Amino acid sequence: MMAIACMALVSCGNMSQVMSAMTNGTGIANAIKSVIGLDKVKQQNLIGEWKYKGPGCAFMSENLLAKAGGEMAAVQIEEKLLPYYQQVNVSSSNTQITFKEDGTFSSKIVGTPFNGKYTFDEESQKITLKGLFLSVNCYAKKELGGISILFEANKLLTVLQTMSAMSGNKDLQTIGDLSKKYDGVRVGFDMNK
Repeated sequence: MMAIACMALVSCGNMSQVMSAMTNGTGIANAIKSVIGLDKVKQQNLIGEWKYKGPGCAFMSENLLAKAGGEMAAVQIEEKLLPYYQQVNVSSSNTQITFKEDGTFSSKIVGTPFNGKYTFDEESQKITLKGLFLSVNCYAKKELGGISILFEANKLLTVLQTMSAMSGNKDLQTIGDLSKKYDGVRVGFDMNK
């Protein structure tokens, strides 16, 4: 199974992408987990407090080989997002989310609070977050040592514009502007407990 996954990785991208992901360590592990279909989050896995670890990214394609190639490209997109996240000071102390068993959540995105109720569909991995002024869909993806909370790239722009207006932090819009470039990609945050 491992050999098939590695051959799929080599055939899906150029060698420099593959080598970059292999030296990254997490990229190759994530690609293999996606290829063999072990990346589903269960409802009970979602419960708890999650803190920002780094930029998150995944391609939306369901095609097995596209997923493997997508993970290689996702590593590169995460590397491009990192300076923007650093520019607006995204950190584990100001970007976090807590999912509770009673269906409520509390979160901060770059220090701006966003609380309310959530629903989670295990089949699609879709999380619907409903707050007082904002309702947004995002997606969970299982990662080594945690999860990713990901938004469709164009939806991340809406979320960040709203957070920017609520917090007065105009720098948040720069990440949203960057997200316009990634159609067919989900971007957001890698999280750990």
